[in-house]
Amino acid sequence: MATGTLTIDLDAIAANWQALNSLSGDTVETGAVVKADGYGLGAARAARTLARAGARKFFVAAAEEGAAVREALGRGPDIFIFGGHMAGDTEMIHDLDLVPMLNSIDQLTRHFEALPGAAFGIQLDSGMNRLGLEPAEWAAVSELAVSQSPKLIMSHLASADEPDSPQNADQLRQFREMTDGLDVPRSLSATGGTLLGPDYHFDVTRPGIGLYGGLPFAEAKPVVRLSLPVIQTRLVAPGETVGYNATWSAPEEKLIATVAAGYADGILRAISNKADLYFNGTPCPIVGRVSMDLITVDISALGEVPPALDILCAEQGVDDLANAAGTIGYEILTSLGARYERKTIGGFA
Repeated sequence: MATGTLTIDLDAIAANWQALNSLSGDTVETGAVVKADGYGLGAARAARTLARAGARKFFVAAAEEGAAVREALGRGPDIFIFGGHMAGDTEMIHDLDLVPMLNSIDQLTRHFEALPGAAFGIQLDSGMNRLGLEPAEWAAVSELAVSQSPKLIMSHLASADEPDSPQNADQLRQFREMTDGLDVPRSLSATGGTLLGPDYHFDVTRPGIGLYGGLPFAEAKPVVRLSLPVIQTRLVAPGETVGYNATWSAPEEKLIATVAAGYADGILRAISNKADLYFNGTPCPIVGRVSMDLITVDISALGEVPPALDILCAEQGVDDLANAAGTIGYEILTSLGARYERKTIGGFA
């Protein structure tokens, strides 16, 4: 079966980084998050593009992701591991000069015993209750940890995409209480925190989703376009149904196109009978349920049979599609499947 074409605009990724870098201010270093294979768009190509734009600090979730980014970038840039120093990671961390963000006393002990003198950072829990040392734990080990010269101390905001949430100010206060007076670079903000303003920037910002065209960075340039080939068309008579469980019936004669993609490719079943596909700016509604490999679309308004329809495009970005599915743009991007032909435009692939 023919696959769809996922086009990735590397110039847009670079422009989004530059815009967020400008928002961070002249005294703040802007890093880049390239975890989850560059939010599903290819960590190697994203990292090389971002390095060329000026990023020198990169953040990934696990040591294995760090290895892929190191292979793409070579020696020099810092690669921070949000998951810290896990059992079995020691050799990789050492050989590839990765910087684990130590999250617990167990991880501190593992790192200091296995790799004395090796680079590390510290992750603190300022109220998200996910990763990081809690205030009492940090108070017990902060003197020892700081004496070993961590490269970065960070925490993560839970509600930065909601600027009016009181949790933002609460976490900012907690982070300051845990770190003020320490002679160590600090980082609190991903994309949403960067948009909250200078109080949240500290020494390093680390945008992620905004680089790839997603909210909360509403001014981001769109990065992806996804075109799905039309396999077959058919005329459906009034009252006939389309797709599994007959969830849609034709109110009048309709021209229905079947396109090659489905939930196996990250097109969430939740958009059944809700979202549109587009051809030259004209919306064509999805009719019937999204199945594993196929989507049925009403193209009656077109007056012609197109070779392909776009599901991600200028008219419908990742967050628009996410809204139709009742989810977030992050899930749309990171769910995009392996069967698409991936093409890049612009930049440095």
